[in-house]
Parts: sequence; C-alpha cells; structure tokens
Amino acid sequence: MEVRTTSSDSGKQQTSPAKVEDVTVVSDGAYDTAVADNGNVIDDGLQRGLKNRHLQMIAFGGIVGASIWYGTGSAIAYSGPVGALISFIIVGVDVFFVMQSLGEMSTLFPVQGAFIELAGRFIDPAFGFSLGWNYWYQWVTNLANDYNNISLILAFWATPIPSYGWILLFWALFQSTSLLGIVVYGEMEFWLAAWKLFTVLGGFLVAILVNTGAIGGEYIGFRYWRDPGVIANGINGFGKTFVLAAAYYSGTEMLAMTAAESKNPKKDLPSAIRQTFWRILIIFIGLIFFAGIIIPYDSKDLLTGTSKSALSPWTIALVNAGWDGAGNLLNVVMITAQLSSANSAIYVASRSLVALAHQGRAPRFFGVTTKNGVPVRAIVFSNALGLLALLNIASSPGKVFGYLISISGAATFIAWAFIGITHLRMRQAWVLQGYSVDDLPYKALLYPYGTLFVIFINLFLVFISGYSVFIGGFAAVDFVFDYIVLVIFTLLFVFWKVLKRTKMVPLAEIDLVTGRREHLAGTTLSLSDGEGAEKTSRVPWYVVIRRFLTG
Repeated sequence: MEVRTTSSDSGKQQTSPAKVEDVTVVSDGAYDTAVADNGNVIDDGLQRGLKNRHLQMIAFGGIVGASIWYGTGSAIAYSGPVGALISFIIVGVDVFFVMQSLGEMSTLFPVQGAFIELAGRFIDPAFGFSLGWNYWYQWVTNLANDYNNISLILAFWATPIPSYGWILLFWALFQSTSLLGIVVYGEMEFWLAAWKLFTVLGGFLVAILVNTGAIGGEYIGFRYWRDPGVIANGINGFGKTFVLAAAYYSGTEMLAMTAAESKNPKKDLPSAIRQTFWRILIIFIGLIFFAGIIIPYDSKDLLTGTSKSALSPWTIALVNAGWDGAGNLLNVVMITAQLSSANSAIYVASRSLVALAHQGRAPRFFGVTTKNGVPVRAIVFSNALGLLALLNIASSPGKVFGYLISISGAATFIAWAFIGITHLRMRQAWVLQGYSVDDLPYKALLYPYGTLFVIFINLFLVFISGYSVFIGGFAAVDFVFDYIVLVIFTLLFVFWKVLKRTKMVPLAEIDLVTGRREHLAGTTLSLSDGEGAEKTSRVPWYVVIRRFLTG
C-alpha cells in the first residue's frame, strides 16, 4: 500500500507516497493510517508506539551521553567554573523558551518532521528545505561525535585495537539496534536513561565527598575558585562554551520529533516537555558546578584540541584523592552512557530524513518504511555518515571533537532560531484566522517575549560562536568549521527558492488544519495499545517476543 502525505512546497496541498507493506489500512481523512503487527497505529508511515514514560526519558537519554563526563571539563577549561556556569544557564533559559514554542506547536500539530515540516508551511517552503537538511546534518554530526567519543574513552585503556577499530565495532552494534523498531528503541532509551540518571546523581554525591574531604581526607571547598580563578579566556572562552552548551543541550527539541510516533501526543507531550527540561537543566548545571569545585580549570588532563585521550573531572579528582583506578570505573559509566545517545542520534537523523523525503525535499527512496514503520533506508544512510568520526585517524580525537562540536553547535542555534520564527508565525496566523488562543492544547509561557528572546539570542550566538578565530591571529580551518553551517544553510535556502520558486506564505493562507490528528485522542488510538487484543485472546509467547524485537 501507499500512505499519502502532504507537501506544501508549491503553496498547495499535494500528496507524496510513503510505502508501507502488509498492513491493515484505516481511513483517516487527509492521512491514511494502518495497524502494525503489534496493534499500534502506523500513521504517515511511522508507528505510534511510544508511551508517556518513553517520552519522559528519551530526550534525557539522548542528550546525556558519555561526553558530558569530560565535556564539562572542556567547558571549565574554556571559560572557568563560573564562566561555564553562566554560559550553561543562559543557554538553558534559551532552551526553556525553545521548548515552550515547540510544546505549543507540536501538541497542536503532532506531525512527522515536527518543526521541519511546520517551518515550510508557516514561513516559506524554502526554509522548510534548508532547516530540514540543517537539522539532519546536525544529528549526523552529533552521531559522528558520539563515535569519536568512544575512541576518546577507550583510548584510556591500552588495547591493541586502534581508534578506528572501536568506531567500526560500535558502528555495527548501533546499526543493528537501530533497526529493531520504535518499541524496542523506546524501551532501551527508558532503561538506559534511568541508569544514566542514577550515575549522574552518583557523580554529584562523589563530588561532594571529594570536595568535603570524605574521600581523600583533604577539604577543598572553593579553593579552585580563588586559584586559578572563576573566569578564563574572557569573551573567547565564553564563545567556545556557548557552542559547547548548545551542542550538549541539543536534542531537548527532539521530543517534538517523537510526536509523530507517540500514542497520544496531545496528552503526553506537554508533561514530557516540562519534566525533561528541568531534568536536563539540573543535570547540566549540577555537573558544571560540581566539576568546578573538584578540579582547577587549568588542569593539564582536561580535554583540549591536542588530546589523544580524555579524562573526566571526576577521574582527575579521584586520582588526586588517592584512587588510581578511578578511570576504569568512569570509563564503564561513560561507555554505558554512550549506548543510548548514539541510538538517539540515529533515530533523530533518520526521522528527519524520512520527513524530508515525505515532503518532497529529499529523494523518495529515503521515505520507504517497513510494515512496522521502521525507515531502514534512512537509518542505514544516516548511520553510514556517522563514520565521519574516522577523521580522527588524520587528526587527534580532541581536535575532531572541537570541529564536530562547532558544526553541531552552530546548526543547533540556527534550528532554535527558526523554531522561534515558526512559532511566531503560527500564533499570528492563528489569531488572524479567527481562532481563540484558549483553544490551544498547550500555550507557550510569556508569549511573545519568550519567543522573541529565542529568535534574537540564537541569531546572536551563532555569530559570536566563532569569535575565537579572530583572536591572536586568523585561523582559516577553525573559521571554516565555525561558520560553514551558515553558508550551507543560506545556499540550501537559495537553491530551493530558485528551483521551486517558492514564496513567503501569507498569514491568512497558512494551513492551520492539516495534521491536527484529532483522532489520536479518541477511540482509534485505544485500539493500538496492544491491550485490547490480548484481553480477548491469549497471544503465544513467541509472538510476544517477536513483536517486542521488531517493534
């Protein structure tokens, strides 16, 4: 069968095929739906199999990866303990209002591609094209950085396996797990994220014990805030830390992408957005604060551009306290943390590519899904490009880490800015077309001031992020990595605008009806829980296992 999706690149509603095989079709107006083997709805080619508890942990699990354990050390090395705190708090406020905008849009329009599709509908199809590809290569870059992080972590242990060998081994592992389906992905992320939350809270406790002298026998207090100090490298350090903070917070917005595979997005998404933001903010601010009170920012063991391997601030502090084997424990924690962050990167990159294909902004080839809603082609292609991490063969892993962070951070700032612009246009059209704000299932806090803050702060940060290349002599390579994303985004926009002759969509003509998915809060979804069938007839154990593994 073919599931038809809408495209607005010419300003009119069109249809484009998304092939799904061997499923039962259920009519749903403008969108066809189907039922997968496990009873979940296949909507627009993807399976709505994510429950509320999955949404609660997915963004957290995808963001809190292995690199936070040594990346927090990089932030402190760049701008000092207080400078890093300021940077992460500012970007945290930015993310809060980004999530407010996303919450309002995604609960009303839980569509495939989320803000990628909505930017083309509410602003200009050319922006939907450039933003979609920007977001896709942002997550491909994050994925490559995840693989690079693995080589950094495992370099701590002297093994005969070279860095590229570890990258290829884990690449094959993640390729396998990413093909198991959305249900397996949701369960993996839930339990791995729960484990990561436990280890982070454990890290807080260890930092307190080290700082107070309970471990090591020496009270530290705020000694390192006095010597060497609280701020390092001035505005240059702030610029680098802003980018690092954006790269780490990047992924909070991925909750909007999960709306297309959520069982009940209107009910589950708002609570997931609220709880996920506060979890992530507390985790990052806590990690930066505690790292800043257990080591000095000028420690030679922190991750820099010349690092062949990286030590976590916790490893450094525990070794200083007399535990020489601390690095082994932290490495185990970091490797387990990496399992879900890489899977999440593959998930977001592949779903972004599927959305682009369905909108006619990428080859239709990538829009094909299996009968259970798994976009195999998009997954394999996106994961293959994660092998950009093999660049660390020619350069140090620390240098590659910096390059990939620069690209990911700049792409994040662009995505967040256009989320704000898209939200502003949606709300203006909503009022102009006679709808009531009270009818919105989720209302953004402090609109329009929070939305305007999102737009201006991210446009400012994307330009200041590469400030360091102009200090102490121009560095051409660093300049390219800091600003190449802006050039690519502009070229993509101009290319699509000229090719398709797109125009800015007038507020009065913006489509505020398509994609509402009102049926998802009704009886149709109750049939997809997989519970009704099991109440009327027992399912053989081997069928249950097969459904779990294949989604």
